[in-house]
Amino acid sequence: MTSPLSALVAEELALPVEPAVSAMAAAIAARYPHAARAVLFYGSCLRETRLDGLMLDFYLIVSDYRAAYGGGWLAWANAQIPPNVFPFEHDGLIAKYAVLSEADFAALNRAPASSVSVWARFAQPSRLAWAADDAARGTAVAAISQAPVTLFALTLPMATNDNPLDIWRQGFALTYGAELRAERKGRNNSVIDADPDRYARFGAAALAIAKPIADAPRRWPRLQRHGKLLTLARLAKATTTYAGGIDYLAWKINRHADAAITIRPWQRRWPILGAISLLPKLLMKGSVR
Repeated sequence: MTSPLSALVAEELALPVEPAVSAMAAAIAARYPHAARAVLFYGSCLRETRLDGLMLDFYLIVSDYRAAYGGGWLAWANAQIPPNVFPFEHDGLIAKYAVLSEADFAALNRAPASSVSVWARFAQPSRLAWAADDAARGTAVAAISQAPVTLFALTLPMATNDNPLDIWRQGFALTYGAELRAERKGRNNSVIDADPDRYARFGAAALAIAKPIADAPRRWPRLQRHGKLLTLARLAKATTTYAGGIDYLAWKINRHADAAITIRPWQRRWPILGAISLLPKLLMKGSVR
């Protein structure tokens, strides 16, 4: 039997996207003909209609990593430090897409996940821009339906009231502290304020089934420590998979935090050291938290 929350997720995922987004999602899937199961569109571009000059965000869900890559380094890296992230261009638009297996996508949306990065994103709106078949659609809905439940289960023990919007705000404030993020202060509130009706409906449905996790106050500091270390590990890994990764990092920080950073030639030559060298200045300025 479909729960009210799953019904809301299915309805939201099925909302139409711009034709250019659908075309790009299909093109991403076509790169993995033996493994692609679903392509999800998410992020700050979701409500945009003029996409030129923007970096679109996708998740590619695959059956498994060997089917996607044929084994080797990429399959191993994706399994050990998920996800792999790749740049993509199609018909004049640019994007990045992260790759997760169906099993990892389901696991990383649940409360036992050691990182907030997947469930914190998919507790927010997304669209199913491409799916291999009805089974793939159902698997995506089931996984994403866990994301708001996870956020509420981990936030309820610290909540000051049972207002869904207040729980969302506190939950996002906690998740923003669990990653190295380039966001303006108050971003967690602006996400909710952009569509409070959506968050009220999803929050009420999540609140009805979420069971507070008793040790959440002890888990959050661990999630925050692990999340920031994981961000650095993913950044290091991205230098082997993401061409121009340090320039994308600078673009993202400048766009979200008005940091006005520029990348020097030596930082492009040694992107891991270059990215690490930016951190002290960004942390001191509060551009990355």
